[in-house]
Amino acid sequence: MKVQDLVRILDAKVLTGEDRMDTEVHSACGADMMSDVLAFVKEQAVLLTGLTNPQVVRTAEMMDMRCVVFVRGKQPPEAVVELAREHEMILLQTQRRMFTACGMLYEAGLRGEEGNR
Repeated sequence: MKVQDLVRILDAKVLTGEDRMDTEVHSACGADMMSDVLAFVKEQAVLLTGLTNPQVVRTAEMMDMRCVVFVRGKQPPEAVVELAREHEMILLQTQRRMFTACGMLYEAGLRGEEGNR
């Protein structure tokens, strides 16, 4: 699946990475606790979260994620958007709640880590 598909499926707004909509993503996870992302996520491509602090971008960068989707219409501060630009990370924003957004992506064929084994 490509990031442009995420945008369409989630009716998302692109905050950064407009020039990288053809980026392929193969899996996703939804979490608001970055410790869970660090402990359980390996080689994920998309992180869905309601957190908007810099640790989200830093965690995604450490885990080699390509894209972060902010759910529930959360708007990250400009400093977080700039940090994502510096790390060439794609940021999206959707009005969907996390459970709904994850379900929509799952239904469209995007799986979590266990779905790619």
